[in-house]
Amino acid sequence: MKRWLSLLSLLLLMVLAGAGCGSNQEQTAATEPVRLTISAAASLQDAMEELKTIYNRDNPRVIITYNFGSSGTLQKQIEQGAPADLFISAGQAQMDALAEKGLIIEDTRKGLVGNHLVLISGQDSSLAGFEELTGEQVGKISIGVPESVPAGKYAQEALTNLGLWDALQAKLVPAKDVRQVLTYVETGNVDAGLVYRSDALMGKHIKEVATAPEASHQPILYPMAVIKDSRNQTTAGAFAGFLTGQEAGQVFTKYGFKVLEN
Repeated sequence: MKRWLSLLSLLLLMVLAGAGCGSNQEQTAATEPVRLTISAAASLQDAMEELKTIYNRDNPRVIITYNFGSSGTLQKQIEQGAPADLFISAGQAQMDALAEKGLIIEDTRKGLVGNHLVLISGQDSSLAGFEELTGEQVGKISIGVPESVPAGKYAQEALTNLGLWDALQAKLVPAKDVRQVLTYVETGNVDAGLVYRSDALMGKHIKEVATAPEASHQPILYPMAVIKDSRNQTTAGAFAGFLTGQEAGQVFTKYGFKVLEN
């Protein structure tokens, strides 16, 4: 009898040990970090870096990695299978292209922020408006490549509607994204450039000359959506929800974006 009691006690201890081990495994899994890759338009960089810091105060388990670039380039990367959990574009066309190929979760698509298109120059320039771009004082003007950079497309539309596009062809210097346009103006490699107001606010040794009339180009809107192939759709959706909140809105406003009413 004692022998059977000893065997039962041993079995009971093994079961309890196994249960404890399983509990520890679940706890370990629950505390493992979740890694999110956010592909976002280059113009969002400064605001998004600050927002990551704020988000991680309450969500330390979420490790956010940004992939900044022109919206067209990011779109192509996602189409080719590059890892991404959330896409934030500076134009509707790039998001539309992913939607047509079934690469986003449609009901997560939402407008995030808006922006303004502005003409900038070096801080010592005497340039006073769009109409002076054809003058001799302006030798080079940079815009993003219209085919892949939304800011470049908006610039093309604005210059066309202002009757300047054809006359300025010889002066245009294409850039891979809007931040490169800003750098060209900051370093004096060009005399003027067309960027978003959010970029102009972050510029050094430059000044904002004029704002392109709203009617001269399509509305500047930044849509976002969770990528269908994301392995962390719930967490990506939670981060997207944070981006549309009041605290995030204050950060976007500080960096020159227009907060949308959703």
